[in-house]
Amino acid sequence: MINYLKTRSKILMFSLPALVLFFSCTNLEIEATDSLLAPNFEGIGTAEEAASQVSAMYNSINGYIGDQANLYALSEVTTEEMLVPTRGSDWGDNGIWRQLHQHSWTPDHSYITNVWNQWNELQLVASEVLDSRSASSPDSRAAASFFRALAVYVILDNFGQVPIRDTEAPPLADPEVLTGEDAIALIVSDLNDAISGLPATGPSGAENVNVSKAAARYLLAKTHLNRHIFNGTRTVDNADMARVIALVDEITADGYALEAGFFDIFRDTPDNETIWWINTGVGNRIWNGLHYNLVTPEQSGGWNGFSTLSEFYDLFEGPEDNILGGTQEERRGGVPLQGEPAGADGTVDDDGDGIADGTHIGFGFLKGQQYGPDGTPLTERGGAPLVFSREFVSAVDGQPNLLDNDEVTGIRVLKYNPRYGGFTSHEIFFRYSDAHLMKAEAMLRSGGDALSMVNDLRVLRGAQPLGSLSEQDLLDERGRELYIEFWRRNDLIRFGQYTRDWEFKDPAAIGNSDRELFPIPATQIILNPNLVQNPGY
Repeated sequence: MINYLKTRSKILMFSLPALVLFFSCTNLEIEATDSLLAPNFEGIGTAEEAASQVSAMYNSINGYIGDQANLYALSEVTTEEMLVPTRGSDWGDNGIWRQLHQHSWTPDHSYITNVWNQWNELQLVASEVLDSRSASSPDSRAAASFFRALAVYVILDNFGQVPIRDTEAPPLADPEVLTGEDAIALIVSDLNDAISGLPATGPSGAENVNVSKAAARYLLAKTHLNRHIFNGTRTVDNADMARVIALVDEITADGYALEAGFFDIFRDTPDNETIWWINTGVGNRIWNGLHYNLVTPEQSGGWNGFSTLSEFYDLFEGPEDNILGGTQEERRGGVPLQGEPAGADGTVDDDGDGIADGTHIGFGFLKGQQYGPDGTPLTERGGAPLVFSREFVSAVDGQPNLLDNDEVTGIRVLKYNPRYGGFTSHEIFFRYSDAHLMKAEAMLRSGGDALSMVNDLRVLRGAQPLGSLSEQDLLDERGRELYIEFWRRNDLIRFGQYTRDWEFKDPAAIGNSDRELFPIPATQIILNPNLVQNPGY
């Protein structure tokens, strides 16, 4: 692997004038002194120091994945799955959330810049551990191979070009840029190295906070599934699809399987689905969409921002009101009419009122009237009923708008529930049902019959079996299963639907394939002449 790196690529490097800009515009987990390849870098001196760098990479991932901005915003808010309207002055933020949903972002958008900086930083730290002069243990090298592959994957997926440089290159040399098959080859090589060296762990719970052979196989399957997008051919190679199927079968052989009880998967308890979970609090996934008056003893109320479009809600089976206990499919969740008695599984009653904390807050999609712990209908701060609506309209003129919304517009979404702790450190990143659907997609794209695989999942989730399976069916199924799990943008691009129209999208972005990649931050174009700004920017 090191020979490939030395002949084909260079590690990301920033010139000294860029340091102040780089570190002032990002919130990095690793200290600034660790974020730059030193001019006299000659490898990491001891195995303990290399292991410490691996720990630093895990800590960085905790921040990158736990954030509600940056990669999460680019992956979810740029789709029809999620949007953040401005309610009075709340969530205005100079329009950065609205720009993502509307596809009207510009090259100076801070979340785009942060994703570029963060994941290129991760790539750099991993390459230091992998340097042939570093005294890294085999375990550290295997983990670093995985993290470098993940970083390159994220940058390639979002930007289409990856600046890297050999750790032995002169410090002022311009970083080489990998695109298409060259970048894919680096990802594949690193992941094969990771698979060779990482431990084989099944769905064991606590251990799966660390990467494993299954995690590397999952990411390698993602790479092959998206290869025809990443290399620009847009033509599926059956050999890639066969590789996806084989990799998922190997994950299955490690004991991973579909799990009944959909929302239980998102608790901090062992299950058969979680391939890799991140040691970061899930509070952002809970509170960023809940109303200020949806409270628990642990949390004084939500932040009342993130919502979903009605067209996404309508992908799910069930009655319009979505009251918990109705006939809706399990994944749509529902709104409880009151809290549950103290002693409910996995809950506490910290305020001693005899009602399990947080159990009045529903799972999945919250629509319509919301209720307090004792069943009292809640109100918004102005005293009107707290009824989440389908529409996003201006409180000024009642017309559809992402500006001037009131407190109740938009259906709210949550998979992690405050009944199990409002900030529990357990966010799922890689999940077996995604691998299951990747295999189904690979079968469908290569001429196979994946209907039974998809129906196995649908029946488990309380949805009616499909009579046939199209690409649209499969994309919809991925949306129903994997919402708010970082994959919607990637899926829409692969299925050719990222540039289609949806509510509030900028008309200039409809059908505009340039929006499938984000702009390279302008500062990096200036620093590295090997980078070329993506079309449309």
